[in-house]
Amino acid sequence: MTDPPKLHAPHRSAGDDRYKWTALTNTTAAVFMSALDGSIVLIALPAIFRGVHLDPLAPGNIGYLLWMIMGYRLVQAVLVVTVGRLGDMYGRVRIYNSGFAVFTVASILLSFDPFDGGHGAMWLIAWRLVQAVGGSMLTANSAAILTDAFPKEQRGFALGINQVAGLGGMFIGLVAGGLLSAWDWRAVFWVNVPVGVFFTLWAYRTLRETGRRGGGRIDWWGNITFAVGLSAVLIAVTFGLQPYGGHTMGWTNPLVDALIAGGLLLLAAFVAIENRVSAPMIQLGLFRLRAFTFGNLAGLAISIGRGGMQFVLIIWLQGIWLPLHGYDYSATPLWAGIFMLPLTAGFLAAGPVSGYLSDRIGSRGLATGGALLFGASFLGLMLLPIDFSYWIFAVLIAINGIASGMFASPNSSSIMGSVPAHLRGVASGMRATFQNSGTAVSIGVFFSLMIAGLASSLPHTLAAGLQQQGVPAQVAAQVGSLPPVASLFAAQLGVNPIQHLLQPSGALAHLTAAQQQALTGREFFPNLISGPFHSGLVVVFAFGAVLALLAAIASLLRGGTSPAARTPEPQTAATGDAFAPAIDGRNADAAG
Repeated sequence: MTDPPKLHAPHRSAGDDRYKWTALTNTTAAVFMSALDGSIVLIALPAIFRGVHLDPLAPGNIGYLLWMIMGYRLVQAVLVVTVGRLGDMYGRVRIYNSGFAVFTVASILLSFDPFDGGHGAMWLIAWRLVQAVGGSMLTANSAAILTDAFPKEQRGFALGINQVAGLGGMFIGLVAGGLLSAWDWRAVFWVNVPVGVFFTLWAYRTLRETGRRGGGRIDWWGNITFAVGLSAVLIAVTFGLQPYGGHTMGWTNPLVDALIAGGLLLLAAFVAIENRVSAPMIQLGLFRLRAFTFGNLAGLAISIGRGGMQFVLIIWLQGIWLPLHGYDYSATPLWAGIFMLPLTAGFLAAGPVSGYLSDRIGSRGLATGGALLFGASFLGLMLLPIDFSYWIFAVLIAINGIASGMFASPNSSSIMGSVPAHLRGVASGMRATFQNSGTAVSIGVFFSLMIAGLASSLPHTLAAGLQQQGVPAQVAAQVGSLPPVASLFAAQLGVNPIQHLLQPSGALAHLTAAQQQALTGREFFPNLISGPFHSGLVVVFAFGAVLALLAAIASLLRGGTSPAARTPEPQTAATGDAFAPAIDGRNADAAG
């Protein structure tokens, strides 16, 4: 009669109860900090480039700008599966703790850039890549640590909080970047240091291994083909956004084509290798689990839509709407973050609630409803005029944030709850890879769509507008040939490109005071770009709505059961039957 209580007592002890909240607090801080640094630089870029005395709109410097944005995402997308697998082999807490230390040291070195110009930018890019290595070690293992620490009936809530912290950090970084860079550009990196030091020490003192370590060997060929293949594809996306020859983008660049083809071949080789080695880097058998496969596909689609929308909204606010409403270009980065607060508030409100509800009513309905609402917000944004009424905009982005929160927590809980306990580290890494890859790819996809929309009409519109204000036809045509990507970055950086571009030619000095005021004022460039920009917006938001619909369909296909019918999680699993409890789609939603 006493056996059943002895079996269940460890899950209900006061020590374990305290530990799970310690694990939640520490991993939430880590994921928040890692995600914050993925977006905080986006808003702070104007101050950073001024700090290292680099002209971001000079033709040769666009690459620095892109790598400051993309490099962090690229490393995280490539590494999270590998470090998740290392966590399964050698201990999730051990890899996680090391990640905290790496992230903190890199943050310190980022703030002590000793160089100027291109060398200063390269210093920042290099240490951002190292910082992303630490962030990958944190994000890949945090969900696995929580899944080990929390009982099944509370797992959705814990993973929901963790997921909300990650995506909330991405949104809050937009505001924090504006506030901190207004003080000092180095402050965007200083903010990590005290938090990183405290939580690194706390993690080493309090976190312990509660999951089983699998041991085994490193799958070197799998790691190499995956890392190089995915890196090649994402690097190709970065180069594809830059002008090449006489083209507005680099998609016709032979190097881009070679990188994409080579990357895809290496990823195909990776799949073949993983099917043959005895200790694979990832368990391809996880894709036999419906909740795992369709949950990750849905997460990828939402991640692409969310990441691209974030950049487009910032450009819309900073480059057009705020200047038209009287804000100086130098102040637009800060105010763009402030005016996007409804997006953050909606997400932070809905995320924990949806995680709590997913433990009681299941994940499929909440995640599917969130994806559909996400798509509806895109349709609403598509119908807005360029010079919109802010309250309508605020409602739409708040709905988008609520939809993201509705989707993120249940989807993460469903994915992590569907896998055997000894594979949670690699599963967490694979989930993070889908999310980070989606964010990185979204920049390429949405920027490409926007640039294509601008390229058809912006050069003529820009040249004609300049000539109307008295700029000589030759100079106007030269300025009109500015690559559209530079116009987008000018808007994103809060720079008035007209004054910037006309100064070298001396054309401004030959114009009347009224013409000079018109060209360099707040309204000329926003009014000029608004027509072509709106055409691009329609395409971008329509694409986002389609992605949301695909995510909803994938979410429906994940399968599900009622909470009462869920099967208990097996305490042990041999390699041969590791996937047996969840292969059947009826049980695929077993933990969320």
